[in-house]
Amino acid sequence: MRPFSKTETVSVPIVGPSARTERAIRAVLDGETQGFRRYLPFFGPAVIASIAYMDPGNFATNIQAGAKYGYSLLWVLLGANLVAMLFQALSAKLGIATGRNLAEMCRQTYSLPTVIFMWIVSEIAAMATDLAEFLGGAIGLALLFGMPLIAGMAVTATITYAILIMERGGFRPMEILIGVFVFFIGLSYVIEIFLSPVDWGGVFTGLTTPIIPDRGALLISVGIIGATVMPHAVFLHSGLTQSRGSPRNNRERRMLLRFSNREVVIALAAAGMVNMAMVIMASAAFHEGYPEVAEIETAYYMLTPLLGAAASAVFLASLIASGISSSVVGTMAGQMIMQGFVGFRIPLIVRRLVTMVPAFIVVAMGVNATEALVLSQVILSLALPIPMLALLHFTSRRDIMGEFVNGRATILLAGIGALVVLILNFTLLADFAGLF
Repeated sequence: MRPFSKTETVSVPIVGPSARTERAIRAVLDGETQGFRRYLPFFGPAVIASIAYMDPGNFATNIQAGAKYGYSLLWVLLGANLVAMLFQALSAKLGIATGRNLAEMCRQTYSLPTVIFMWIVSEIAAMATDLAEFLGGAIGLALLFGMPLIAGMAVTATITYAILIMERGGFRPMEILIGVFVFFIGLSYVIEIFLSPVDWGGVFTGLTTPIIPDRGALLISVGIIGATVMPHAVFLHSGLTQSRGSPRNNRERRMLLRFSNREVVIALAAAGMVNMAMVIMASAAFHEGYPEVAEIETAYYMLTPLLGAAASAVFLASLIASGISSSVVGTMAGQMIMQGFVGFRIPLIVRRLVTMVPAFIVVAMGVNATEALVLSQVILSLALPIPMLALLHFTSRRDIMGEFVNGRATILLAGIGALVVLILNFTLLADFAGLF
């Protein structure tokens, strides 16, 4: 029996693993598969979640951070990535231990007014996520084919919808496809690093010396956190693990949790290194002579004369891959969030329209694309404490988690992570209000 036994409503995932994946996982749990092959069926949930940490919002905040402040904000990325690892691991644990995702737990545990408030904030965050993802893909397509930005968004939306149809065959085809996108984006920035004149001493100093140079750096730092620790990814991960493996007892849940934790570390470490590579590339290319570079389009056009045509081509290809793949993952997360909070299935096209239309409106209004990307990440950071605190609350309750309840060290570290986000958000709001 699962530790959480409340059964007012039945938890029904949007879609589960394929039958083949379930058989492979069952063979591992039963001890029939040994060696390296036993790890393969468990890779997928954290890989899908990791694409949220490499979306176009990251491109925007990382380019601005590197161009204007050099390597000095790399420590923010490092800290945010460690917090992301912890909370993605907790999210996966919630799904494994209870068989329910975070949105469902909120609906079944909290009062109706609280649930409505959490849902509204989560939907606003989903809209900000869609804005960033659509804009990223649209900017890349617009630069590549010379099409209007609004047309690029329409193409991105169409490709995203076509890819999402793959869900009907289970999560595994989607996991493989997203894994290919992750590999491509990572490879792109390995190439960018080799093409850039990197000051590795400056990189080390930036990673180990906490400093916020000015108020502009504060805004970028909050944007980095919003782009790195993503609210929809925290919700999504619990849904991706809630039905995976169908564990029959706590021994099997412990095995699933061990495999999940290893995957989280590998996938999120890779995502973190990609983000750092973005900042390092922007710093190496722009900081000394062109610190005013703050837009993705400007960065693309300036990379050719500074680092060569290969650098700009790789940058553009990775941006398009990021926009399309993160839009797919964002839709999956948004559908899971809405379905979890309202308690019934939402047609994909309805889910798509809820968060897609605001993005088209923003572009139609002529808002600067990169500024919209950065501000969307700030909105995500402001919304982030809600899933973080809810997740910490649920995973720290023994009546919900049973033997999988958080230990004191985990509670302390997660509490510090959530507190840092709250303090940065309060500082940002106070700065906007002119309180200091």
